[in-house]
Amino acid sequence: MPLQQLVEYFNDRFEQEHRVSFKPFVLENGTVSGLFGPLRINSNFVPIRKTQYTTKTVGVFAKLNVSTCDAQPQYATDIENLLTDTPQQGIEFDSIVNFDRLSRTVHMLNFLPLTHLQDSLFLTVDPRHILSIKHDHGAYFGEVIEHCGLTTQNVVIVLAANSQYARYHQELTNGLKNYRRRGYRLALRFDYLVKEQTFEFIQKLSPEYVGLSVKSLNSVCDSSIPGRLRKLTSLVKSTGGQSILLDVEQKISEFLAINAGFDLVQGSHYEQTSFPWVSADRQANAVRQY
Repeated sequence: MPLQQLVEYFNDRFEQEHRVSFKPFVLENGTVSGLFGPLRINSNFVPIRKTQYTTKTVGVFAKLNVSTCDAQPQYATDIENLLTDTPQQGIEFDSIVNFDRLSRTVHMLNFLPLTHLQDSLFLTVDPRHILSIKHDHGAYFGEVIEHCGLTTQNVVIVLAANSQYARYHQELTNGLKNYRRRGYRLALRFDYLVKEQTFEFIQKLSPEYVGLSVKSLNSVCDSSIPGRLRKLTSLVKSTGGQSILLDVEQKISEFLAINAGFDLVQGSHYEQTSFPWVSADRQANAVRQY
């Protein structure tokens, strides 16, 4: 189905679901953006590469580019509830779920011109979204993927794990396994140096990918770090997964990825030394370029 028709379909679906006269998806110059309150959401795709063969990619990590626009009155309350620190519980979760679904639909639509590369789309899901949905995780987005002509196997669901949600590991594991039952692959992303107690979470979930941001190591002066990283990559390998060193910006981090045994890497360092990639606003040229 042509991209314009898909945008019209999802706009009609949104209007019916929310009983409003508002079209949140906008197609301009071959790129889809989404409107949520005063925010305009766009996609930026960052390639994930093989550590030993950095010209080879396995997928793209979808990141949000957010700008402001004129807010729609009916969504002013929703966005305030999403951004405030102390919203009403039920309304907060509704806003998070709606924002998550909107942003993932934008990413999926913008990913379509890149599917000829046969890579996977890595999509981050808010932990609160997973906790607020009691069952049928991934069902709604599965319909989005199907209408785009793809399957759930093209998508990797990424949980940004942090210590704040450590006591909810069991609930998060259950929710993520629901995604897996629908064919999605799973990834955990850590923005802090993983501790021993987190290893059990990794073993229990056995995700296809485990990512660690190199930025989490910048403020740590510990001679045991190389050994701890090798322990992490060995653990991931033993569960059948692949490890990713994220946010690599310097040559020294490239050496760290190699020495610690990370399977995959991502970061601006490789965009400077390897072939250029594309962001969503250049996708119209991407098909011709590749």
